Amino acid sequence: MTTAARVLGMLAERGETVAVAESLTGGLVAAELTAVPGASNAFRGSVTAYTTELKHDVLGVEETLLAERGAVNPEVASQMAAGVRTVLGAGWGIATTGVAGPGPQDGQPAGTVHIAVCGPDGTGKSAALRLNGTRAEIRRESVRSVLGLLLDELLGPTRAQDTEQNGGN
Repeated sequence: MTTAARVLGMLAERGETVAVAESLTGGLVAAELTAVPGASNAFRGSVTAYTTELKHDVLGVEETLLAERGAVNPEVASQMAAGVRTVLGAGWGIATTGVAGPGPQDGQPAGTVHIAVCGPDGTGKSAALRLNGTRAEIRRESVRSVLGLLLDELLGPTRAQDTEQNGGN
């Protein structure tokens, strides 16, 4: 079972939903989720905010943050996840922002990626990635990573307990 299928299954079982805010992945996260039969039970929709302007205008990312630090930033990813959750009326929001390459952007080298999850209580988690590979590989790994981050948040503390118990066997 794919990570997308696991995530959607868990969300549907809980009666929860997810929305996606994407930049460098350009819709690939949404495509991965909607490839799963029955995705509409938990997937609300997505916003591909490829330009910095849309990150502010549509998702509500702070204009000063974007001006001072650029779009390739962990706080931008967090605000994107929170913004898409609100804009699309979902329980969970996930986001990707970064540089797929081939060249740098905002002073950041290709492979610099930030992902984030915002949960129903408005709190979340973000992660910074340093990826290698082609543009396509960086984008694919960003999709895998953000879905993995969401899965970890959905599993919560039980995942750490399971890992600890299995590690001793």
